[in-house]
Amino acid sequence: MEFINYIRNFLYSGGDVLWIILGVAICLWCLIIERLIFFKQNYPALRSSCLDRWDQRNDKTSAYALFIRQELISKALIQMNHNVSVIKVLIALCPLLGLLGTVTGMIDVFDVMAVTGTGTARAMAAGVSKATIPTMAGMVIAIAGLYFSKLIEERVSDESHHLADLLKYH
Repeated sequence: MEFINYIRNFLYSGGDVLWIILGVAICLWCLIIERLIFFKQNYPALRSSCLDRWDQRNDKTSAYALFIRQELISKALIQMNHNVSVIKVLIALCPLLGLLGTVTGMIDVFDVMAVTGTGTARAMAAGVSKATIPTMAGMVIAIAGLYFSKLIEERVSDESHHLADLLKYH
C-alpha cells in the first residue's frame, strides 16, 4: 500500500503531463509484451503453417512457385511487424511529452516569480520539480522502450530470414 502512495505522490508531483506519459508508457509496454508473446506462442504455428503450405506444393521451381514463396514470407512478415511502427511512435513521443512537462513546469516557476516578485528557491521548488520529473520519466521510458523495440526488430529480421531459408526454392 505504501508503494502505491509513493507512485501516486510521484505522479502528482510531476503534474498533468506525467499522467499522460504514464498512459503512453502503459500502451507502449502492452504492445511490447504483446509482440514478445506473439513470438513465443503464435509465431511457431504461423511458421509451421507456411512450411506446410510450401511442402504441399509439388512445383517448387517455377516462377509461379517463387511468387507463392514470396507471398508466404510477406504475409508472415506483415504479422511479425504488426504494431512495431506504433511502438516506435510511442517511443518517440515519450521524450517529447517529457519536454512538454518541462515547459509547463517552467511556466509554473515563472508564475511563482511573477506573484512573489522574487526568485526564492523555496517558492520555485515545486515548479522545478514539476519541470524535471516528466523529462526524466519520458527519457527513462524511451530508453527502455528503445531496447525492446530493437530486440523485436532484430527478431523480425532473424525470423523472416530463417523462414526464407526454410522455404527452399530449387
